[in-house]
Amino acid sequence: MTDPKNSLPNGQPRWLGAVSSGHVPIVPLIAAARWLLLLVVIAGIYFFSGFVVPVLAALVIGFATWPLFRDLTRLCGGNTKFSASIALVCILLFLIVPMLAAVSFAFDEFKVWFNWLLEANRSGVAVPPWIAVLPMAGDWLAEQWRLYVGPPGAIGELIQMVSGANIGNIYRAVMTASGEAFRLVLMLLFMMIALFFVYKDGSAFAAQIDLIGERILPTRWDRISRIVPATISSTVTGMTLIAIGEGIVLGVAYWIAGVPSPAIFAVITGVMALVPGGAPLSFTLISAYLVASGHVVEGAALFTWGTVELFIVDKTLRPRLVGGPIKLPFLPTFFGLIGGVKTMGFLGLFIGPVLMALLVAIWREWLIELRSEEATPAVRPPGELPEA
Repeated sequence: MTDPKNSLPNGQPRWLGAVSSGHVPIVPLIAAARWLLLLVVIAGIYFFSGFVVPVLAALVIGFATWPLFRDLTRLCGGNTKFSASIALVCILLFLIVPMLAAVSFAFDEFKVWFNWLLEANRSGVAVPPWIAVLPMAGDWLAEQWRLYVGPPGAIGELIQMVSGANIGNIYRAVMTASGEAFRLVLMLLFMMIALFFVYKDGSAFAAQIDLIGERILPTRWDRISRIVPATISSTVTGMTLIAIGEGIVLGVAYWIAGVPSPAIFAVITGVMALVPGGAPLSFTLISAYLVASGHVVEGAALFTWGTVELFIVDKTLRPRLVGGPIKLPFLPTFFGLIGGVKTMGFLGLFIGPVLMALLVAIWREWLIELRSEEATPAVRPPGELPEA
């Protein structure tokens, strides 16, 4: 018969044998529980660190699209599983597939560029006519081209001097990028799986986060819980989605204008559009190239189209989607892009600016709170006499 002192409340025997209840524990129970919780958290971070990036991407997309998903759930009669499945299909068709197609086309064009670079490095290349006819700097640029780019082997020496890598090694790295592409597809798959559960159980998870947040930050959680979703939604809608749209629209314009490798320039324009002033710089340089290469009408039309499109986006579309422009400084945006790509790869293009926007928003709210505290006069306790 099992000893009741050595059994659990439901009658199951203990795993580690008898426990004496008369001894004082060496470590207090609260401290032991805290250290055990810390060890479990560290082990979880270690084992699941590879899934941080897709989970972050899923959370960012879930925050940004939550109002639309809430309306979709209402149309589906409150069935979160069905509405989450519909939302995933829409995101796959209208976001993931076009982005993968653009990156695939850009990669194919980049390989053509690199093959041309290898041939030019092997046999040399003459000065392009459009460089020589540039006003003011054309002669100087043509002379520099003849000295440092035109001779056989000069491009390889220039690349090795700048990057420290041999052009052949760079070519092999580009050709073996299929492994990185497979890793990107796996990350997107994990992101979609995580996004499904974000949609399905988002309300319950938000309630749990609110409960913990009110316990940790009782006086500030109400403010932070409103800042974080609004900042994520504004950043994703006002920066990321509009940048993707500008890349697509201007990429089509590049193709119509006859710009070589329009997919690459569309991807570059979309990435540059995340930085303030990046999109105007991109289509202005490409328009200048078209004019310098003799296609004056196409260059002028492209510049006009880019200017009109930028005006429409900044004055009408962005305020309607966001409720006002996102006042994120240039330096945090730039660091968010570079740091996101360096630490998280392709998905870091979208996660990095969101994280930097959160940091800037929390910093601004903190400053507002400090200034309001300084502006509020101190209340004298009752019965205290004023200083002489």
